[in-house]
Amino acid sequence: MQYDKNNVFAKILRKEIPANIVYEDEFTLAFHDVNPKAPVHILVIPKGEYVSFYDFSEKASPELMVGFTKAVHKVITSFDLQKSGFRILSNHGVHGGQEVPHYHIHIFGGRPLGRMIPAE
Repeated sequence: MQYDKNNVFAKILRKEIPANIVYEDEFTLAFHDVNPKAPVHILVIPKGEYVSFYDFSEKASPELMVGFTKAVHKVITSFDLQKSGFRILSNHGVHGGQEVPHYHIHIFGGRPLGRMIPAE
């Protein structure tokens, strides 16, 4: 999958599309998902052109990787999710269900989430 500079998250990073931002620093932008799947559903995206975790882990600088990870931690803490639990999800490719070709982490919380993939 190739990076599309006009994907919705790139437009949010450029402030061309509004978002309900909960955290921003030099590495990261975090905002509420417009179609939440849980009481807390935050998207965290790195500032850079990365399609997925695979692309990010291959190309991002160590400084960006650490900064992004620390930002995810700060968002989790700001919603106090570490006490009751949370789920972090990142999709990659068609089979992984990726819809936007910009690396992003979903943080879900605020209720019991159950199993992610049903047992067979």
